[in-house]
Amino acid sequence: MGCPNQQSEVVAVSGDTKGCSCAPPKTSSAFMVNSEIGAVLAVMRRNVRWGFHYTADEDQLDHPLITSFKEIRKQVFSWQHHWHTISPVIYLQPFLDVIQSDETSAPITGVALSSIYKFLTLEVLDMDTVNVTDALHLIVDAVTSCRFEVTDPASEEVVLMKILQVLLACMKSKASVNLSNQHVCNIVNTCFQIVHQAGSKGELLQRTARHTMHELIRCIFMHLPDVCDNNQDFTPGGRSHSGDEASIPDEDHSSASKPQDNGYTGSKIELAGGPLNLSTNIPEVKMDHESTGDVDQSKTHQVAEPYGVPCMVEIFSFLCSLLNAVEHVGVGPRSNSLTYDEDVPLFAFGLINSAIELSGPSLGHHPEMLALVQNDLFHSLMQFGMSPSPLILSTVCSIVLNLYHLMRVKLKLQLEAFFSCVLMKIAVNKHGASYQQQEVAMETLVDLCRQPGFIHEMYANYDCDISCSNLFEDLANLLSKSAFPVNSPLSAIHVLALEGLIAMISGMAETMGDGDQIPVLEPDASNLEQREAFWNVKCESYENSDCWVPYIHKMKHIKKKLMIGVDHFNRDPKKGFQFLQGSCLLPETLDPISVACFLRYASGLDKNLVGEYLGNHDQFCVDVLQEYAKTFDFQEMNLDIALRVFLETFRLPGESQKIQRVVEAFAERYYGQSPNIFANKDAALLLSYSLIMLNTDQHNTQVKKKMTEDDFIRNNRRINGGNDLPREYLSELYHSICENEIRMTPEQGVGFPAMTHDNWVGLIHKSRQTAPFIVCGSGEQINNKMFAILSGPTVAALSVVLDLVDQETVLQTCIDGFLNVAKIAGCYHLDDVLDGLLVSLSKFTTLLLPMSIEDSILAFGHDSKAQKSTLAVFTIANTYGDYIRSGWRNILDCVLSLHKLGLLSARLGHDAADELESNSDDSVRSSLVNPVKPALPPARKSFGLMGRFSEFLYYDMEKPAPQPSEEQVEAQKRATEIVNECRIDSVFTESKFLQSESLLNLSRALILASHEDENGAVFCLELLITVTLNNRDRIMLLWQNVYEYIANIVQSAVMPSTLVEKAVFGLIRICRRLLPYKEELTDDLLKSLQLILKLDARVADAYCEHITREIMHLVKANAGQIKSHLGWRTITSLLSITARHPEASEPGFETLEFIMLDGAHLLPANFVLCVNAARQFAESRVGDVSRSTKSLDLMAGSSVCLVKWSREAVGEEPETALQLYQDIGEMWVRLVQSLRKVCIDSREEIRNHAVLMLQQCLTGLDGIHLQDDAWVQCFDSVVFPLLNDLLEIVEEKSVKEYRNMEGTLILSLKLLSKSFLHSLPRVSSSALFSKIWVGVLSCMEHYTKVKFRGKRSEKIHELVPELLKNTLFVMKSTGVLSPNASNGLWEQTWLHVKDLAPSVQSEVFPDDEPRTVVAGAVPEVNIAVP
Repeated sequence: MGCPNQQSEVVAVSGDTKGCSCAPPKTSSAFMVNSEIGAVLAVMRRNVRWGFHYTADEDQLDHPLITSFKEIRKQVFSWQHHWHTISPVIYLQPFLDVIQSDETSAPITGVALSSIYKFLTLEVLDMDTVNVTDALHLIVDAVTSCRFEVTDPASEEVVLMKILQVLLACMKSKASVNLSNQHVCNIVNTCFQIVHQAGSKGELLQRTARHTMHELIRCIFMHLPDVCDNNQDFTPGGRSHSGDEASIPDEDHSSASKPQDNGYTGSKIELAGGPLNLSTNIPEVKMDHESTGDVDQSKTHQVAEPYGVPCMVEIFSFLCSLLNAVEHVGVGPRSNSLTYDEDVPLFAFGLINSAIELSGPSLGHHPEMLALVQNDLFHSLMQFGMSPSPLILSTVCSIVLNLYHLMRVKLKLQLEAFFSCVLMKIAVNKHGASYQQQEVAMETLVDLCRQPGFIHEMYANYDCDISCSNLFEDLANLLSKSAFPVNSPLSAIHVLALEGLIAMISGMAETMGDGDQIPVLEPDASNLEQREAFWNVKCESYENSDCWVPYIHKMKHIKKKLMIGVDHFNRDPKKGFQFLQGSCLLPETLDPISVACFLRYASGLDKNLVGEYLGNHDQFCVDVLQEYAKTFDFQEMNLDIALRVFLETFRLPGESQKIQRVVEAFAERYYGQSPNIFANKDAALLLSYSLIMLNTDQHNTQVKKKMTEDDFIRNNRRINGGNDLPREYLSELYHSICENEIRMTPEQGVGFPAMTHDNWVGLIHKSRQTAPFIVCGSGEQINNKMFAILSGPTVAALSVVLDLVDQETVLQTCIDGFLNVAKIAGCYHLDDVLDGLLVSLSKFTTLLLPMSIEDSILAFGHDSKAQKSTLAVFTIANTYGDYIRSGWRNILDCVLSLHKLGLLSARLGHDAADELESNSDDSVRSSLVNPVKPALPPARKSFGLMGRFSEFLYYDMEKPAPQPSEEQVEAQKRATEIVNECRIDSVFTESKFLQSESLLNLSRALILASHEDENGAVFCLELLITVTLNNRDRIMLLWQNVYEYIANIVQSAVMPSTLVEKAVFGLIRICRRLLPYKEELTDDLLKSLQLILKLDARVADAYCEHITREIMHLVKANAGQIKSHLGWRTITSLLSITARHPEASEPGFETLEFIMLDGAHLLPANFVLCVNAARQFAESRVGDVSRSTKSLDLMAGSSVCLVKWSREAVGEEPETALQLYQDIGEMWVRLVQSLRKVCIDSREEIRNHAVLMLQQCLTGLDGIHLQDDAWVQCFDSVVFPLLNDLLEIVEEKSVKEYRNMEGTLILSLKLLSKSFLHSLPRVSSSALFSKIWVGVLSCMEHYTKVKFRGKRSEKIHELVPELLKNTLFVMKSTGVLSPNASNGLWEQTWLHVKDLAPSVQSEVFPDDEPRTVVAGAVPEVNIAVP
């Protein structure tokens, strides 16, 4: 019966019994109790003492322990049907008596504990059990006061482990919610005492005890979020959590045991082998009624009620006190395995961390708990953070990270102090920290940077708070410097620092969508310049971003100016005040309040200067001192703490008078806020002086005889209005000063000071007045200000690390960092940042290194860093091109290098619209030049023998190229894949989406980049043309630069080259593509083509045909858009040049024919220009005669346009019509003048055809309206000069040169007669008519005298009289020639006629014919000339 082997049983305590239901049926509970009774009795019988009494001495059969078990056995089975009505206290009591008995041995106690453990884990006790609360209380009381006889160490350890099991089972039981605060504290205290004693025990007990302690803390504090605040408010009396002293329990513990009276050495759980005799230096969890004799009804209720916040406060306080107790515990070599240099802090911090993790944000909802975290815990974290142990530092950092996550809103200044005094200083190795410590600190900083919103909250709460340090800026600089390997290889710390920077950048980039432009909220400049008390600036709502964003912008602006003012003040206070007044931070006339607030709240002031200023005897300074003291809140603060807070802000001056003034101001302020302590302010003054003297006495090494406590109390007798202050009060002050010096010489220097006791006290006081913590959320509204601080250090660090690293993961991390920086810079339009990024990245592409093509491709194809950098460069160019300025040059350097390597597509320089152009243009339009095999300059074809022979030699000298290796082929393939991923073509084809300034910078960069070699220049020119064509809607932005660049190329060319070819044809291409869309730019575009006219003759000759064909395409496509005289003059000038070029004349004439045929595209603006151009083709001897003939036909056919325009002018206003008629007349004169010039051509067919076309233009335009003076001008400048010129040719030129001139003269005489007769009605009324008529007669007379090969022409002799007779008949019939005329025309006529044809007069005017004719009517006269 029973289980005797349970005495050596070790049951694991890590199992969680709370989450599973192991409750037996109620009917079996009786059997379970009976079984456990049997087990205990069985073990007791094996014991010599109990066995002897049981068999030999019948009187001992009634021993209370055994009797109680037997009594339960008698009744237990009768309870099984109504078990739920049985109080568990009845059947538990015998087991608890055994546990508490001094007479039982360890095995017996162990079995009893196992039974209790079984009842708890199998849920024999549950929430429905009667009196379950009392039962649990009894169990806890019994187990925590467990006694047993020590028999052997192994048995003792088993009992201790079972105690841990039972206590943990109590806490994990569902009924544990009924435990009181006191019982929970007792459980924790007992477990910790076992942990303390386990140092001299086995390893298993040590680990089990610690694990149980952790489990207990988890069980207790996971209950905190469920605790009702209204019912759990608790403020233990006598505890001041604003102080810094650990709570050390009294020597007389309530749970202590004394040596037993029965003569043997008993054992309680606190110490093995003897009674409890704990050192008073070991902390203990105690509810307040234990340490004080006064227990009122309220406290009793709190102690007895179900556990909640009160016990958690005490437990948490106990855990914090473990850290404070470290320095007070003297540890022997084997007295405890908890080595207090590392083990105890780690154990305590582990428990604290568990409590924090399970409490969650609820930890900050209870004032007492919050006070412990803010003061006790964080002070310990600050101290142990500087421990040389990396393990302790890591644990501390984990706790701080949890506290930041859960309670940062209530730990603003504490977090600032830890970051500045611990993490950052260790990370930069300011205190000789080991590499491991640096790594831990850096890992923590990086983990913090990875927290969403961390960097935004650092900036908003610290960098924008005038009383705090620039934490965000310091962190950015620290990480940047730590990422730089200085004279050392890249280490883990460098990579960690880089990851921190990238985490900060990524945190900002993640708040922005792709391509989003975040609105930038700037502070109102008008508000910044207003005079306002900066110490009174408040935010309307720290939760509403519409309020706090402008607020922090304003505070940051104030802080920047304030820091400058502080710097001036530290050099010269007077200049500092002057600067602050000029910056509107102090009033124009200084007052004590504003100066006092400046000295009080501005950070970075020289505390020596502040002390000297405050102690000055000047009345203004005295007033400032009074106002300065009023800025402190000393309520509910001990005098020594208040004095520390006051003196921590400045250095107490050395002169006694200054000290007196300062201390008087302090005493007056303290007394005003604490009138219940002192009778008057003099008492506060005297005691303050006394504390300063005590501080000097205790902590000055030159003072050998130190003041005792009695001396101090004696010195302060009767200072309180003639009465003594309480001895306890003075004693407390004495010990506070002795243990922690008031430092009269504060640390100076930039940055956060070392955290001394006084600094910590001042920080706690300052935390009451600091601005609330701002929770930023995404923080995108302040990213721009933060990025301005962060971008520079980040880019520098990324560049350095990328230069040194080869690991793939680190490489990708750096590239991602660059891209995130680019994303933010693009969102905020920070072109200087993007330009800097491109400068840095382009260096890592290896494309700019001077190497051969083969080596470059090989290096690029195998260099992951170069590939990733190149991808990043073009990713930035494609994504954020709008905000690139000078960086385009770096991008183009990379593009040029890839072009030289032959890795770019041949279509890169062509815009999208090129695909729509005809394939027939491909032979004319230039393509990109292969940089590896540059094209030869275009030249005229060599048809001669020497030319063919030279070509043969050239081809014969070519050698086959060597075959590339497999490595080169693979590198080429990989390089091509990377270049394709870069999407370089879209940089230029999508340039139409770039902002104007970026586009302008791109075009300038293309122009600058083209100054390298000719191949590069050609390539850049192609890209420039592509960009220009893709931005036709913004051509005015680019046109000036593009035109000037092309003009420079064209005008400087002296020989044909690829560059000048690209320039010329690119210019024509631009004009051709833009003319249909840019009517207002037509003249400028066409004027630019005049550059072609300035080409060197050799260059022009090489490209003339192609140029002409391009002009032809341009005219055919855009003739309707060309309206101006200037534009047509350029076109016709280019066409005129081609008239005498063998290859170019054909397309040139085709273009001219397209314009002039049927007057299709003739306009008043281009009429004369086209006629002149046609004359050039008519006179040209290039090509066959038919082209010249067609040219003359075009000239003559253009006259129909004059007729059409003349008719259109009829409906215009008179003034407009008159001007039109005048213009038409001028065009007609220019037409016939041009024809007249061709009439003297040496080629007979051309000459005669020209005369006929001239005659047609003079006599065949019936619908044209010509003024009289036009005809007069025509005779003077066309008809008469033509006849004279022809006559001179006959007389002076060779017959071989001008063949068959006789026929031409005959045609010209007919032209003379017909033109005269056709113009007679208009010129007859002219004053110059007689001159014209005489001229006609003179021409006929001269022509009759002309000789051909010494003989007169019979044809002319026959023709002239006939022409003359017909002319006279017409003149007679019209009344122009009459004997009665008074103008002398009659006489002049017959004077010339008689020499030409004497018989004509009689034929025309016979004597019998009437002499007069009715004037006006012109009869029809046959003027046909045979």
